[in-house]
Amino acid sequence: MDDRARVEELIGRPPRGAFDVVVRTAEGDPVVVRNAPFLGDGTPMPTRYYLVGTELVRAVSRIEAIGGVRQSEADLNPAEIAGAHAAYEAERDTAIPADHVGPRPSGGVGGTRQGVKCLHAHVAHLLAGGGDVVGEWTLARLGNDRGTLDGLQPPAPHINEVAP
Repeated sequence: MDDRARVEELIGRPPRGAFDVVVRTAEGDPVVVRNAPFLGDGTPMPTRYYLVGTELVRAVSRIEAIGGVRQSEADLNPAEIAGAHAAYEAERDTAIPADHVGPRPSGGVGGTRQGVKCLHAHVAHLLAGGGDVVGEWTLARLGNDRGTLDGLQPPAPHINEVAP
């Protein structure tokens, strides 16, 4: 099965734009995708990294369901969260041509400028090789679900080419 078909199966709908798989299971199944900064029609795509691995999505969802977003904000230094947003935005912006005219994606992790919006996006950013204190906080809380990380292949090198 090709990556596009498999990601569609994992997320339950066709992907909205171009992406490449940057983290896989040992068996080669997609876990994290890196989205192009724009959809095909030019609409900005602020979510650069998206968690698609079924087991890990479920595990992180359980943390969110018990108030993980608010708790992470309470537990973590706001400056460190802001640092994760800034790094995410800077990495995404390297994929946008310098001469681009028109709307651009904005914000950091998942389009957020401050605080925490989605633990899944922070975990995806961390697994893709980004420094992300919220992703680290989330993974530390997986407890018995931590086995969902066993055998993940390291992230692909950051490149600016994204498959259609």
